[in-house]
Amino acid sequence: MPKGKRTEPVRIGIMGGSGLYQMEGLSDVRETRVRTPFGPPSDALVVGTLEGRRVAFLARHGRGHLFSPSEINYRANICAMKMMGVEQIISVSAVGSLREDLAPTEFLIPSQFFDRTRGRKATFFGQGVVAHIAFDKPTCPRLSGLLAEACERVGVKAHHGGTYVCMEGPAFSTLAESHTYRQLRFDVIGMTNLTEAKLAREAELCYATFAMITDYDCWHPQHDSVTVDMIIGYLHKNADSVQRAIREVVRTLDGQRACKCGSALAHAILTDHKKIPAAAKRRLAPIIGKYM
Repeated sequence: MPKGKRTEPVRIGIMGGSGLYQMEGLSDVRETRVRTPFGPPSDALVVGTLEGRRVAFLARHGRGHLFSPSEINYRANICAMKMMGVEQIISVSAVGSLREDLAPTEFLIPSQFFDRTRGRKATFFGQGVVAHIAFDKPTCPRLSGLLAEACERVGVKAHHGGTYVCMEGPAFSTLAESHTYRQLRFDVIGMTNLTEAKLAREAELCYATFAMITDYDCWHPQHDSVTVDMIIGYLHKNADSVQRAIREVVRTLDGQRACKCGSALAHAILTDHKKIPAAAKRRLAPIIGKYM
């Protein structure tokens, strides 16, 4: 690098899910292996320039799809983003539709989550430090709005708002489960995003999701089962749309965060700071360092 040349900091993270294992259009690319206090992330972070801004891309399942939703080290993934300087995460995931009017190849940008996971490590805290974040609005309203506006500008049909029910997986829903979720008026179903959203909030990162609809789960009378082949087919159709939408979002992000995400821990840590063990302070340094 020429002397005196400054590199723009990485403030934008992109979390790719099923069908999005790399981000097209990146220039000045380098791969970074980040060591976190919570272990290794799913893959190397691919850092590059997109629409004039430095971004960090991470394939949540690993390139080649190596980790099931239950095996992903969500804490390491979010912590790695935080350690890179990321402040805003654009997430992409494949979901099933629980409504007739939410059709495959369309997107939903959820405003709510419902947790049906079991036993996942969905918090950075514990082991000597107690914190309770506010999570009534689990996605960043400002960033979610920008995702919706980007879809409109690039001609991608997207529904803004709705509830994403997060199941454990890796098996798809039973028919009884699918009908129950519809009776509860949930909108889409997936296996990953709730866990990421909780950790992103604890890490004081803005988080919003492009939920790409690939199927009608198994409730639909003309769509009585979900298969991997079916999902892959729709993922290929969605790939170009989500890449265009991501580029549009990145182009419009200005780094300003007029939301509460960046101060989510300001009043959340209950443990007396003087009683926090030294080991916990070291482990949580990337997350709570500014408060210690």
